[in-house]
Amino acid sequence: MIAGISPQAPVLVVGAGPAGATAARALALARVPVRLLDRSVFPRNKPCGGGISVRALRRFPYLERELHRIATHAVARLYLEGPDGEAAVVESDGPAALMIRRIEFDALLVSLAQEAGAELVTGADVVQAREDRDVVTLTTRDGRRFASPVVIAADGVHSVVARRTGINSGWPASAVALDMMEETPRSALRDLDPTTLWVAYGFNPARSGPVKGHRAPEGYAYIFPKRDHVNIGIGYVLSHYREAIAAAPYTLQRGFVAMLRDRGIVAGESVRNNFTPFLIPVGGPLRAPARGRVLLAGDAGGFVNGVTAEGIYYAMVSGELAAQTVAGASGVSQLARRYRRACDYEIGAELRDSVLLQRFLFADRRRIARVIDGARREPEMTRSILEFAAGRGSYRQLRRRLLAGAPMLASRLVWERLRKNFVVRRTRPS
Repeated sequence: MIAGISPQAPVLVVGAGPAGATAARALALARVPVRLLDRSVFPRNKPCGGGISVRALRRFPYLERELHRIATHAVARLYLEGPDGEAAVVESDGPAALMIRRIEFDALLVSLAQEAGAELVTGADVVQAREDRDVVTLTTRDGRRFASPVVIAADGVHSVVARRTGINSGWPASAVALDMMEETPRSALRDLDPTTLWVAYGFNPARSGPVKGHRAPEGYAYIFPKRDHVNIGIGYVLSHYREAIAAAPYTLQRGFVAMLRDRGIVAGESVRNNFTPFLIPVGGPLRAPARGRVLLAGDAGGFVNGVTAEGIYYAMVSGELAAQTVAGASGVSQLARRYRRACDYEIGAELRDSVLLQRFLFADRRRIARVIDGARREPEMTRSILEFAAGRGSYRQLRRRLLAGAPMLASRLVWERLRKNFVVRRTRPS
């Protein structure tokens, strides 16, 4: 534990979503005093698709024991659709994804943190953060001040702590996705096949014919079946949305639901009151997700998969890694470096590759079509992906197998990574 931390100066965790609540629980179990700050009172709603790969249950065994407290729905069937209508259905031998509602899931994680000994402070809307030589001071909107030798910031894509401490001044429009989603009870809107997770890549909202050129629309559409609700949404890289999509967010959503209804995929009507657009960082983790006495976890650090836009699993992993780094440290001088290395070792490669793959696929719509066709023609490769999603294989194993079967993709990923590293070195101050 970092020297100087005492019950009078607990570690501060800002944001009680999956990253923050997981960090607080891990710190409390390590007998590190921890105070979890959030501007909301739980349970609170949170816009999100609400899908988690089942590997989260293997990574966090305690989670499976506690999920009986909330409504969950497991799916083993995935429908994939490309920008020009090509499609494939992929089935797993067992559950591959877990559907939850964030209003329930986040409250569960907060309860687990409190049961472990974490102190929860609600109504704490942090608006200022200052790092001094020996302490980080946080100020809330109502004037309260909290001070600690270390802060784990899990306060989302618009992280105030990251911005105020200078770790991240903000995400460029090319590194965030605008996700337009509604979560509606099945009594008003329902998918006609609740056993299937429905995902479309390069989704063209107009559906009035092929998009000019080979480039795919930089976005996705989805249906996530819940036990008593359904989540339906569309997402686009924000820069693409601003440049190429003329419709307002809810106009897109309402048209998408109407198109699904015409195709016999859903029944019912979109409900405007259940619609919430939000931003997701999809440009990959920050190269330096920590500095000095401040560590960023979850969306605040950019820990989101660039292809699937999944963030819950990576939020929980980064939150736990941040807590373990703090609990095992004897000082702050190596704190940021050790946290960065821990994140890089467990999830860094797959998140960086996901961004490269996202750019590779959207650059040419024919590549999306080949991926979907491959899901039909190469069941063994597809099985490897599903095994990974279920937690029965590592990303390193999956990566080796995927690249061995796709040499062109392998060379492209290697080239993109080398090019990116070269640009970073050229632009890094001497």
